[in-house]
Amino acid sequence: MIDLDPLDIMMNQEQVVPYFSPIISAENQLIIGYELKPYYEDSEKLSLDWFFKDDSIPSEFRLELNTIIQQKALDLFFDTEWSTLLFINYNAKLLLNDNGETLLNLLQTYADRGLNLNRLVLELSADYVIKHIDSYKHLLAYIQTLGIRLAIDDAGNQNGNLERLAMIKPNILKVDTSFLEDDALPHLYQDVHHLLSMFSRKIGATLLFKGIATFQQLNYAWRNGGRYYQGIYFAKELPEFVATDCCKEKIKKDFHHFITFEQKKVKAQLDLTESINNQLNKSLKKLNTEDHYDKTILTIANDCDPITFRVYICNQAGYQLSSNAEKNSDGEWKLHYEGRQKNWSWRPYFFENIVRMNIEKKGILSDLYTDIERDERIRTYSFPMSEDVFIFIDIPYDFLYEQEGLL
Repeated sequence: MIDLDPLDIMMNQEQVVPYFSPIISAENQLIIGYELKPYYEDSEKLSLDWFFKDDSIPSEFRLELNTIIQQKALDLFFDTEWSTLLFINYNAKLLLNDNGETLLNLLQTYADRGLNLNRLVLELSADYVIKHIDSYKHLLAYIQTLGIRLAIDDAGNQNGNLERLAMIKPNILKVDTSFLEDDALPHLYQDVHHLLSMFSRKIGATLLFKGIATFQQLNYAWRNGGRYYQGIYFAKELPEFVATDCCKEKIKKDFHHFITFEQKKVKAQLDLTESINNQLNKSLKKLNTEDHYDKTILTIANDCDPITFRVYICNQAGYQLSSNAEKNSDGEWKLHYEGRQKNWSWRPYFFENIVRMNIEKKGILSDLYTDIERDERIRTYSFPMSEDVFIFIDIPYDFLYEQEGLL
């Protein structure tokens, strides 16, 4: 790898060239835009991303090179007849340094020549913008009034700052999928990205998953609400614009695999729901209405022994009426009385599920979540004994793992 000196780069600006990273839409599997990627071409191609992030390089140098690389890219983009977008990644600190004048003056020259600014997306890293949100919100709002869209990169790392992020009303939120190569458990990220997906819907933003290099990463992006995808799995960064349908057939095949697998998962969950439902109906017939709740949960626990490790009963207000029936390490069912009168109404979807059970007169299988006491992924099956009494059956990870489609 060649070590580049910033002065050498500034002295050889003709060797600075724009490359373009395609961005694909899930809706029609076509390229909807390209992100500008700056490179220095000598004996080999070298990325210049570092140049614009290095605060030790004078801002005048970085702004000048920014303008040069963007001019070259816009000249190529201006001549295209496609209605695609151009994503311009800009150092947020540099943008604020001159209140966006350098960028806006450049874009105005192309707007005067007939370029529709609606085809441009300004991309900023989330960290610096969020830290200085009050300084940015008016500038970014003005930029958006010109028709330029706003994309916020690394949005997936801003879970605790979503309210501040909403203040600038981004059009696109970018999330990196490279974590799937790490040892960290993907389901922890999935919970975060599920929240980000809901947040994006509320503010009218689109989720873009970047860094997609594998089938697994595309599947993750698809399952977590990604509308746009970007990465070498689709096409390499090139110094020209590739055909918008270059990977349509490949993505359609992948989507077919995803859909088939999800259909199997839904069927597996429905089959499990029906199986538990039938067993509970049999168990309840053996019980008398005046039986103590603890006797009820022990009967149900033993009847459902292969699929559960914990059983308890709550009322419609969320108060636990029974003890916890829990299976110990020897496979024996024991009562834990401290569970009585605990309130679980704070749990997400608790009241929604209570109402659903009363209306539909059947049980509900929860999504996967992490049990606090066992620190493992589980599901809970809830079932209406009456209009105000409900059984909850916790299903362990080991059982879910052994059954196809339940994880």
